[in-house]
Amino acid sequence: MGSNSDAEFAMSSESAVINLTIPAKAEYITLGRLALTAMARVREFPEETLADLKLALTEACSNSVRHAYSSDEGTVEILYELQPDRLIVEVCDQGRGFVPPSGLEEIDFGEGGLGIAIIRAIVDDLEISEKMGGGSRLRFVKRLDS
Repeated sequence: MGSNSDAEFAMSSESAVINLTIPAKAEYITLGRLALTAMARVREFPEETLADLKLALTEACSNSVRHAYSSDEGTVEILYELQPDRLIVEVCDQGRGFVPPSGLEEIDFGEGGLGIAIIRAIVDDLEISEKMGGGSRLRFVKRLDS
């Protein structure tokens, strides 16, 4: 792996934020998982919750890697925001875009739909939309015990 990823970290008394941009290649998704692990060190939460969040993040990033770009030239942006009572994760790409089905019964489990169903089962809130300027934006929120 080359060093084609960028990361920023900011922390205040109220929240910690990591902004990570990785190449849209499967082997870079591990960097996203490592950043998530770092957030768990800023504010401890149960190992099971961390494992679930890593799975949700992997599914979100995998969708961008597999479906956003027709070549290996794109990037995936991951924003992590750790607030006192929740973790917010946003995964964006500048690819073809994705309009999710409205209900579970409409999901095509053969084309990434299973990943969306997994994320929905793990997190408390999920938003999937087009990104301003093109691409996709998947944002999920996991409430954390105080």
